[in-house]
Amino acid sequence: MRFLITIFQDEDGMFIAECPSIPGCVSQGKTEQEAEKNIQEAIKECLAVRAEKGMPLTVTTRQVEVHV
Repeated sequence: MRFLITIFQDEDGMFIAECPSIPGCVSQGKTEQEAEKNIQEAIKECLAVRAEKGMPLTVTTRQVEVHV
């Protein structure tokens, strides 16, 4: 499966990775590469828990346009 992730650096210098299509699926790392590796593991774990509980594996994500 392929997932879109976001990665940003927080105020402490850590890189935070999130998977928007899986609520609560977040990880971190000291580098972007470490955060990406860690979110891949977090995604696997989140999917396993959601499957075990009979929950949908993902939620719908959409792209919207906002005029600023």
